[in-house]
Amino acid sequence: MRPPALPILPAPLHAVGRPGAPMPLGAGTRVVAVGEAEAVGAIAAAQLSVLLDREVPVAHDDGRPGAIVLRLLSGGAGASSPGAYRIQVDSVRALVTAVDLDGLRHGAVTLRQLLVPTTDGGRGLRPAFVVDAPRFTWRGLHLDVARSFFPVETVEKVVDVAAALKLNVLHLHLSDDQGWRLELPSRPLLTQISGRTAVDGGQAGFYTAADYARIQVHAGSRGITVIPEIDMPGHVNAAQHAYGELNPGGEPVPAYTGTEVGFSRLHPDLPATLPFIRDVVTEVAAMTRGPFLHIGGDEALAMQRPEYSRMIATIAEQVRVAGKTLVGWQEITQTPLAPSTVVQFWDPRADTSDLVDAAWQGARVVLSPAQHVYLDMKYDADTPIGSDWVGTTELRDAYEWEPMESVLGLLPGSIAGVEAAVWTEYVHDEQELFTLLLPRLAAVAEVAWSVPPRRSWPDFAVRVARYAPTWDAAGLPWYRSPQVAWETGAGR
Repeated sequence: MRPPALPILPAPLHAVGRPGAPMPLGAGTRVVAVGEAEAVGAIAAAQLSVLLDREVPVAHDDGRPGAIVLRLLSGGAGASSPGAYRIQVDSVRALVTAVDLDGLRHGAVTLRQLLVPTTDGGRGLRPAFVVDAPRFTWRGLHLDVARSFFPVETVEKVVDVAAALKLNVLHLHLSDDQGWRLELPSRPLLTQISGRTAVDGGQAGFYTAADYARIQVHAGSRGITVIPEIDMPGHVNAAQHAYGELNPGGEPVPAYTGTEVGFSRLHPDLPATLPFIRDVVTEVAAMTRGPFLHIGGDEALAMQRPEYSRMIATIAEQVRVAGKTLVGWQEITQTPLAPSTVVQFWDPRADTSDLVDAAWQGARVVLSPAQHVYLDMKYDADTPIGSDWVGTTELRDAYEWEPMESVLGLLPGSIAGVEAAVWTEYVHDEQELFTLLLPRLAAVAEVAWSVPPRRSWPDFAVRVARYAPTWDAAGLPWYRSPQVAWETGAGR
């Protein structure tokens, strides 16, 4: 008889249940991790402690039954690609092996999905064999905190949800017309003035340097790289509201709390512009642990192409000098780019010839097609929150699309990965945020992680229904899409 498949999300490369009783998780359960693996082991033990309602210690001896072993390998053993892992669970021990820490983290995430009830009323790990690896190296979530601000605690909750779905990028949209969210010593008015503004109905606020460091530490411990976005040369009203010298008239512009785009711009001929760009890029780069800095670059509708291209080249040079890799929305491909540049595709309505040319010249592309992964879109016409400029996006819309078919002419090797996005013009609190994120973020995560032969809507609908109680256990709101029979775990 064929072994039963396991309801793991995102869908793994290979996973089968093994015969035998579950491995009991009781008083003798411990996580065994040595050396570099200890940091991953500590988080895995803490998360298991919450699930089991008892302390799970970290130990160094895996000789006795009851051990959950996290082991780094020097190479091979079925888990040789970055982020890959292998799991073996029998009735007495669980073993997770990987060649890097990301693989161990992913294995620990999958291990939690193997928890099952035992006959004595306790919990155990289902005997299983899993071999898995990510399809794309970039699996991200963009969170707009500029229109509506979210405190550190909420961002950490977002990180935890993303990590549990094996995402590895948190892209923070830190500035826009409506507000500025990161404190910079060289430009204190940015947050003193524009940290107090937000879109109509949204919350204001900003992150101190300590806040930003805390977010990065929390994310990094879970294998997630934080990418800051400072949007230029458009979407700059908040900066011009704080610093009048960025405007031709020399006076601060009024605060903007609306939702229109494309009206604001930097002016390259003003003496204050280049020092502003240099100060902001240098400080944000110095505060950022990861290798990337996102410059936005979208919807600079008040600029002609030649002037826009010169501005992007100027900003790109400052990013290079600051030692970071440039990331920008697809519009930046109007300018010649360094081969290392990462370009983010978002607008399915636009001409993509410049994007394709940039990719052929060596740029890497992150796919965020709005009609599938902009998770601030309404689920349907009756959804009370969110936007609908690109239509509505139900759960199945977020799942049933193929990255390789998103942009005609892209070489498969130029696609770095997939990133979902939540914009917050109409998303103002944690309840609304998670209601729009879940369950669609799980769908996008599977698109980013799982190879096409392992993906199917009916199977995903079963697995996401079984996964949803984890959101309930964490106290997170989520949308009960009518496309899934949540009680029975079947697609519709």
